[in-house]
Amino acid sequence: MRALRPSRPPLSRCALLPLCTALAFGLAACGDTSKLPEGADVGATPTLPEPVRSLIPTVNIAPAQGWPEGVLPQPMAGTTVTALATGLDHPRWVYALPNGDVLVAESNKPPKPDTGFSIRGWVMKTVMKRAGAEVPSANRITLLRDTDGDGKAETRSVFMQGLMSPFGMALVGKELFIANADALVKVPYEEGQTAITATPVKVVDLPAGINHHWTKNVIASRDGSKLYVTVGSNSNIGENGMDIEVDRAAIHEVDPKTGTRRLFASGLRNPNGMGWAADGTLWTVVNERDEIGSDLVPDYLTSVKDGGFYGWPYSYYGQTVDVRVTPQRPDLVARAIAPDYALGSHVAPLGMVFADGNTLPSSLASGVFVGLHGSWNRKPLSGYKVVFVPFAGSKPSGKPVDVLTGFVSPDGKAYGRPVGVAIDKRGALLVADDVGNVIWRVATTPAR
Repeated sequence: MRALRPSRPPLSRCALLPLCTALAFGLAACGDTSKLPEGADVGATPTLPEPVRSLIPTVNIAPAQGWPEGVLPQPMAGTTVTALATGLDHPRWVYALPNGDVLVAESNKPPKPDTGFSIRGWVMKTVMKRAGAEVPSANRITLLRDTDGDGKAETRSVFMQGLMSPFGMALVGKELFIANADALVKVPYEEGQTAITATPVKVVDLPAGINHHWTKNVIASRDGSKLYVTVGSNSNIGENGMDIEVDRAAIHEVDPKTGTRRLFASGLRNPNGMGWAADGTLWTVVNERDEIGSDLVPDYLTSVKDGGFYGWPYSYYGQTVDVRVTPQRPDLVARAIAPDYALGSHVAPLGMVFADGNTLPSSLASGVFVGLHGSWNRKPLSGYKVVFVPFAGSKPSGKPVDVLTGFVSPDGKAYGRPVGVAIDKRGALLVADDVGNVIWRVATTPAR
């Protein structure tokens, strides 16, 4: 008679952690490598190869290091870079006030609800920690003031605190609107204030919850009568069900007086920066989907049509169907709008600002500055820089121009990662760096 073997107890979470950690670091050696010629995934008509499907997606992160003493990012010819402020706490977004003061949202993702332990979730958290994305949120807005115009802030004060993962900001008259992760709020503002003591008033709730993409941006219409708010998706491709994606992957139009909102455009997986072109058209930058290879899908810059649908999750770049998504929606795919301009695969565009009012070299007079936060799932790395997309009239024209580079060390570590961008009162370009904890200022090189 065969002796009974004692049953093997299931592995506990603690017992799994060493395995998961080894797996997370081992993933850096896994996945495919880009096969497209350089630049083929950029421009109005990017190359879209066949998807690469694998059990383990490509993972290739630049571990966060911070800036060594004496090392600076590299500005384009004819410009110089200085640190407007250092020692910040994960600065994500930057907003220039009319009087020259600069607001910085020091922020990170809010706590997520406990959805249980999974190896994939543990691996992703470990990878993001290496990228510098797992620090607690300061939930604060800091004010910087450069009184003498030397490119360095002499004054730094806590402007607002106790917020909920703040990101975008917009001043309309004497009201400052802040896009928290869960709501759009407002406070009264008087020019020159260095701190806000008023309790924020909620304008409208915003889709929250799991917050796979937590950043919310806000921009005002030219006349200030409407606000436009970005809301990213709650997943990569709707894999957790579309019931948690209601009103997400979209841009909302908000009436600031009544607090009502409506969907302005949808199918935008993770829109962030926004701006107004010369013809009055709204533009945004969008992070596209992951896990189908290093060459898919290009992130993009696009004009946004009222009522437009841009494909997510059912298709990308117009009618290119993502077969991973079930059930499909051929009715939506049929009307999906192709983006205007590809920025490259997995470059993670977050900040964008039109060149209006800048005093940089004349080659940067017409177009859009874009902060590319950088890839975590592509070989080789992509993004990790600020680029300029030239415009002819109100449309992109030509290849992107590198404006600020050098965010990755020769051995593949991230000195910094650019996020929000803005034009300050003197026409210089401001760049929020959430790994280096710096606000960089790019200005024209002074004449000798």
